[in-house]
Amino acid sequence: MVRIIPRCMFCICHSLHVSSCLADCCVCYITHAFETPYGSPHPSCFECMFACFVLSVAGIHLTVPVFPNLFSSQTPALVCSEAFSVFLHKHCPVVAETFSPTPWCWGGRLQTLVCALIKSRPPVTYRNELIRTVDGGQISLDWVDNQASTAYPESSTRPTVLILPGLTGNSQQTYVLHAITQASRHGYRCVVFNNRGFGGEELLTPVTYCAASTTDLERVVHHVKGLYPHAPLLGAGVSMGGMLLLNYLARKRTESGMVAGFTISVPWDALKSTVSMEEPLNWLLFNKYLTSGLCRAVSRHRKILEKVVDVDYVLKSRNIREFDERFTSLLFGYKSCTDYYRDASPGKKLPNTAVPILCLNAADDPFSPQNAFPLTIVQGLPNVALLLTAHGGHIAFLQGLFPRGESYMERLFSQFVHAVFEHPKDIKKACGIKEEQTS
Repeated sequence: MVRIIPRCMFCICHSLHVSSCLADCCVCYITHAFETPYGSPHPSCFECMFACFVLSVAGIHLTVPVFPNLFSSQTPALVCSEAFSVFLHKHCPVVAETFSPTPWCWGGRLQTLVCALIKSRPPVTYRNELIRTVDGGQISLDWVDNQASTAYPESSTRPTVLILPGLTGNSQQTYVLHAITQASRHGYRCVVFNNRGFGGEELLTPVTYCAASTTDLERVVHHVKGLYPHAPLLGAGVSMGGMLLLNYLARKRTESGMVAGFTISVPWDALKSTVSMEEPLNWLLFNKYLTSGLCRAVSRHRKILEKVVDVDYVLKSRNIREFDERFTSLLFGYKSCTDYYRDASPGKKLPNTAVPILCLNAADDPFSPQNAFPLTIVQGLPNVALLLTAHGGHIAFLQGLFPRGESYMERLFSQFVHAVFEHPKDIKKACGIKEEQTS
């Protein structure tokens, strides 16, 4: 027994709240973590925190048991075929390690926010390239050629990692910089595919990007493979970039030009993710910020975009759903936002993929609710692995007391890309893939 802040007072009085509370209130985190895997935090938890503070100031301290899941450390759940599991345990030992989140980050929201605020920025020097598209537009690619690679001194065969950032991201995101640092240590080449309008380039046509349209990615892959036809290519997508990558791999099947895929914090069902992001606290902390970023991009390219949309109406969007209804759906020919979200969701398309894929998600990710995780689908596939941590938030997975540097997701990324490039025959065998399928 120990004296700590009491459990959520709202939960004590309202049993129904216990069934929906999950971890973001530091008190509820102690008592309810993983009691309700599909729950979401109740706003009243934060009222409870204030109530607990008042009680503490008044000298009232309730005594409760020390629960075993306080700052819980758990081994991530690995969902995949037996053969793929054996390969990953051998070549990516981090999948079997206990994941211990930063103890002062109480839940997915805090992990996400803290990562965005304090994550370090490794120095990376890019070589920018602009390539043209069939519609007359242009795509900005940022290269790290790694000419000093001792493991692969010959540029023509140097393995290449193609990185796809998130919704409003580009090559300057901290997770991109860390991924490039990890890949460069192994001697690999990296190239970042910046979404149209977010790589510093001008929009030449009234076309941007969305998670369901793989045309630009196909152009980029064709370009990269044209430059280095004998160099293996791995795709790594983060958040919306992961959705785009998975949709591309499912659409191209055996003709993807890639030897493997890796994703972090993918929203598996766009509609369910949107609903989660519209919860009051999630809207305030994340949705509003992302919507503002999207609107700023539209405003920056107003001259070209006003030819196809009502820019002023788009700029009044209060959340991502409204933005997609007024802009994305119209731009890409969908009848409604719902139709777009259905087409963008990659979960049910996984059976069409034909290369090894490892996906990392956290159960407390506010962007990607775990009731959308495609567990049943993945269990029946030989080539897809889903690694699930209890905590980690969205593109965070922070560990240690001062989580500014390398985290769990960077170590997993490093080990997986190394396993793919250094043991190509073993991973194909583990996933039941024939040699010609990744040519």
